[in-house]
Amino acid sequence: MPIPDRFNEPLNRQLQALISECEEPLLMEVMAYAVLGEGKRIRPKLLLAAYEAVAGEVDFTNAPVATCTGSATAIDFACAIEMIHAYSLAHDDLPAMDNDDMRRGRPTCHKAYTEAMAILAGDGLLSLAVEVMARRVHEGTHEQARTAQALYYVIKAAGVNGMVGGQVSDITNEGKPINAETLAAIHRRKTGCLITAALEAGAILGGGMAEIQTMTKLGQVLGLAFQIRDDILDVTSTTENLGKPIGSDTKNQKATYVTIHGMAAAEAEYARLSHEAFNIVKEIECKTSALRDLVSQTIKRTK
Repeated sequence: MPIPDRFNEPLNRQLQALISECEEPLLMEVMAYAVLGEGKRIRPKLLLAAYEAVAGEVDFTNAPVATCTGSATAIDFACAIEMIHAYSLAHDDLPAMDNDDMRRGRPTCHKAYTEAMAILAGDGLLSLAVEVMARRVHEGTHEQARTAQALYYVIKAAGVNGMVGGQVSDITNEGKPINAETLAAIHRRKTGCLITAALEAGAILGGGMAEIQTMTKLGQVLGLAFQIRDDILDVTSTTENLGKPIGSDTKNQKATYVTIHGMAAAEAEYARLSHEAFNIVKEIECKTSALRDLVSQTIKRTK
């Protein structure tokens, strides 16, 4: 089994367990729909891979999540990252935002349920994510100061100067001519911040304080490459392969790397950033190959 793929089962198992903490049946159902559908799980996998890069390989499948071990804390943080990502998608798909009908090959959250429940499920996923991470800090599990620092990195990346701020800039610039610098800033905050925080938090939880700066650099490069790849696939792929409608950026009159620079330049910059990401990984004295494998899979993705 490819190394990053071995993270799937423990992530899905713990996500299901955490969502099951919700005592409101309908809310739990919609939250599960939003977060447990088929997805790449890139952000939580990056966190686990970064953790292993500095701490050594862990059998997360057998890691008892109720314990105070570092691996159990890492799994909870990885699930929290995925819940934050899923909440952002549920809200991003709403008619008031991108107005998309499909996500991951099936109806978006508001189409499968209602707009109100999509909003509330997103709210629930965000608040549960914070609760899960804060619980690890509150219980003093596995190096409390380290866990608190990881929590800070994740919440800051998801917040007003990170993902949310990037989404605001993305929406308010729809239909407007923007320059390359503005687009790069949108990509950095809307997509790159959470990817970067996943790598940073994984290294922190694994005890790799010396690696944080390198993880930050890797996240910034990988996040931009990830978004440029999305811009390219939005033009060149198919709805069946992406699991969502192609051309949504054009529909919403959004500037992309392709529309500003052209396809040839976008592909060239993507290749440059991919090469840079691989070189940064080489700077990290990884104790497993998971991070290298996952960066490679992320770079080469077709959906």
